[in-house]
Amino acid sequence: MARTAREKSQTGIYHIMLRGIDKRNIFINDLDYEKFIEYTKKAKEKSDFTIYGYCLMTNHVHMLLKTESEEIGDVVRRITVGYAQYHNIKNGRTGHLFQNRFKSEPVNTDDYFLIVLRYIQQNPIKAGMVERIEDYKWSSYNSYIKKDTLINSTFALDYFKDIQGFIEYMTEEREDKCLEYNPKKRYTDEELEETISLLVDISILHNLDIEARDNMIKGIKETTGASNRQLSRILKIGRGILDKIK
Repeated sequence: MARTAREKSQTGIYHIMLRGIDKRNIFINDLDYEKFIEYTKKAKEKSDFTIYGYCLMTNHVHMLLKTESEEIGDVVRRITVGYAQYHNIKNGRTGHLFQNRFKSEPVNTDDYFLIVLRYIQQNPIKAGMVERIEDYKWSSYNSYIKKDTLINSTFALDYFKDIQGFIEYMTEEREDKCLEYNPKKRYTDEELEETISLLVDISILHNLDIEARDNMIKGIKETTGASNRQLSRILKIGRGILDKIK
């Protein structure tokens, strides 16, 4: 199954989400959050992307940003490479820190821009980490109030008559869904087999060449989020093969 092309934004503005590989925690303590912001600032110095909003959660990151001369993938790499190296050295680990395929969605209208910004900044409330949006230290909300230079606050604030209008909109209780972060779904073997059968014809799996087989399996893994252990039973493929397919 071929990987679908990333949808391009007409405005250059994207909502992106970076996840820790295998749901790994990206941030362990306050220093880690500070380092991620530091590496993001360094990336901005080398490129011309603009950040309108962000929220750093324990095992994933949301950002609302605009690309200029670079593709969105290049911008994300600028932001993440330095931090991943720092994290691995600090914690004595090797390999990927972030899931290889980051999520993104284009933000092409004014209305959706504001919805996404509100959604990002309300993440800690919905996760039960804080009761008030201003109590979370690692989102862009307080940067708007204090005019932090990491973000461009003017673009969003210009939609409102004054800062109070911005605060009221951002703190309004809503059930917006934007690139919703969902943990892996748990299936029974029967449910998983039925779900996969709706996606591909797995009866041909063992007749494919290795590259085509691996691409099909990769698509199944990304779509279902099922564990390699369970997929091994359903697909009748060795666990070792599944572990190598990222």
